[in-house]
Amino acid sequence: MLLVIDAGNTNVVMAIHDGKAGWRGIWRIATEAQRTSDEYAVWLLALLAHAGLKREAVNAAVIGTVVPAALYHLRRLCRDWFEVEPLVARANVDWGFQIKVDNPQEVGADRLLNTLAGHRKYGGPMVVIDFGTATTFDVVDRDGGYLGGVIAPGINLSIEALHRAAARLPRIGIGRPQAVIGRATVPAMQSGIYWGYVGMIEGLVARIQAEYGAALKVVATGGLAPLLAEGTMVIERIDPDLTLDGLRMLAERNPTPILPKDRARPADGENPGE
Repeated sequence: MLLVIDAGNTNVVMAIHDGKAGWRGIWRIATEAQRTSDEYAVWLLALLAHAGLKREAVNAAVIGTVVPAALYHLRRLCRDWFEVEPLVARANVDWGFQIKVDNPQEVGADRLLNTLAGHRKYGGPMVVIDFGTATTFDVVDRDGGYLGGVIAPGINLSIEALHRAAARLPRIGIGRPQAVIGRATVPAMQSGIYWGYVGMIEGLVARIQAEYGAALKVVATGGLAPLLAEGTMVIERIDPDLTLDGLRMLAERNPTPILPKDRARPADGENPGE
């Protein structure tokens, strides 16, 4: 079985894929860069046991992270507790497509993973919208090549910034308002956030398509994708597991070895700051 780890700015998602029946479990924990491998293990092993899965059945692992400080502890989790050397999603691994940007090393792993899974599952050309801590729009050409995209603040970041910067504005939840014109402060804020983001989605997709010069499929992922898709016809498909599928597909292209039993300490030169 494959252990898949997707470490984002807000949550770390860990999942088990058995290679046949599909995902056997998907679990989330809040991202804390200094959470140790032992702390992850206590949490994850309890969930594995609850799902009826054995640690010994895990024979491969893959990590995708946009939080470099968390990588050391996640690697240790794989090595010390599962005795596997994890594949780390980076620009220099075999992606199976071209990364057609000025500096491929700058591209977040999540964006490349969405490109890989999006094109494999739905074909190109396409735009993948990921509603995470940041809202990203990634453009994939007909052959699966990554062309670049757009990075905008995520909805929760915008809500928090509005609350912090304006003393009289409360912190609000996210929902689809029935009316655009808010008749009180909270409905007005909810309208600005929700319909403002819908307008951003529609406007950016239209501009991306005009610049690309052809119609593009639009696939959305991330926790808020279903809510925002309610407000627009631009989003054609929602795929909540797109990034996890990208990690699974990347691991299939780049197999990694099982560690020997005596591999209990970091390799020479490895340290928590890498």
